[in-house]
Amino acid sequence: MTIQVGDKIPSATLTTMTADGPGPVSTDDYFAGRKVVLFSVPGAFTPTCSAKHLPGFVEQADEIRGKGVDEIACMSVNDVFVMNAWGKSAGVDGKVTMLADGNGEFARALGLEMDASGFGMGTRSKRFSVIVEDGKVTELNIEEPGAFQVSSAEHALTQL
Repeated sequence: MTIQVGDKIPSATLTTMTADGPGPVSTDDYFAGRKVVLFSVPGAFTPTCSAKHLPGFVEQADEIRGKGVDEIACMSVNDVFVMNAWGKSAGVDGKVTMLADGNGEFARALGLEMDASGFGMGTRSKRFSVIVEDGKVTELNIEEPGAFQVSSAEHALTQL
């Protein structure tokens, strides 16, 4: 079942790159007591994700944080090394946290996984954004296949 507005973010472990290498990120801890804008993309370095989705949040980061957001995070069903390299290439430094859902377990727990095997990509996450306040979903924006509108940084700004 797909997560809904009002639901608690499910417990899962994501991964981010730290100064000491890959480090676990508990969703219970990450979302607790904070306002987080999380957006998810089907794949790092893919066309729409690299040309529009991630850059939009990097460019709008100050304005989004100015609306009381503690953290902006990008998630994908990719490994932490790919997410780290993509973040570096996109200049996310201090603006967007890159979170790897390497096995797609968090996407599956959210009910937002998709089968991209027809494109040689296996199981991935749908393109979406979510605003989470103290672990609870307050806004949920799921894109139709091939679309890029409601999960954008610009749309998130209208919801804050």
